[in-house]
Amino acid sequence: MTTASPERWAKLWREIGAKDEGLAVYQELASAYSAPHRHYHNSQHISDCLNEFDSARDLAQLPLAVELAIWFHDAVYDTRAGDNEEKSAELAKTRIRAEREDINLLVGTFALVLATKTHDPSLHPDAPLMVDIDLSILAKPEERFWEYEAQIRCEYDWVPEAIFSTKRAEILEQFLARERIYSTQQFFDRYEKQARANLQASVQKLRSGR
Repeated sequence: MTTASPERWAKLWREIGAKDEGLAVYQELASAYSAPHRHYHNSQHISDCLNEFDSARDLAQLPLAVELAIWFHDAVYDTRAGDNEEKSAELAKTRIRAEREDINLLVGTFALVLATKTHDPSLHPDAPLMVDIDLSILAKPEERFWEYEAQIRCEYDWVPEAIFSTKRAEILEQFLARERIYSTQQFFDRYEKQARANLQASVQKLRSGR
């Protein structure tokens, strides 16, 4: 079980050719992910995504960009805002560019962070993997999935219950309407069936008002 640790971050930062271990950037990210309003989009989510990535690293064309995007993709998170991913992508680009002017790495990381906004696998060759990693929570065992749903509700505690239930059901129904929730074959084989069962149960609960 990996964690979003300073040691892992330092190894990644060195691998991109940075001048140091980037501990100031790590502290910036760690501080962001530990904000009290984050119940799901926190350091545990980043650790979980890194674990998923470790099991599928061989699918990545630009593994450094994918791992960087995992670290940065929820760095900015305000449930009242609509541009979190754009700001997170800009932060990633700024911090990486300060260390290395690698256009493929910059463009790749930027696009992969943006791919998590609408979970669009078409934005980059590695976007299918990035999106699958971010959506892996949908297919976790029932106890963890319901904990996740409760955590999302806590992050939107300012939204009235009836409005939240309607909007949340609509979001989950959009995933169910897809031909495939998971784009890569590895994630599809592992997670598709459980994700659909979890989503259907959640939609039923949200629509029934239970």
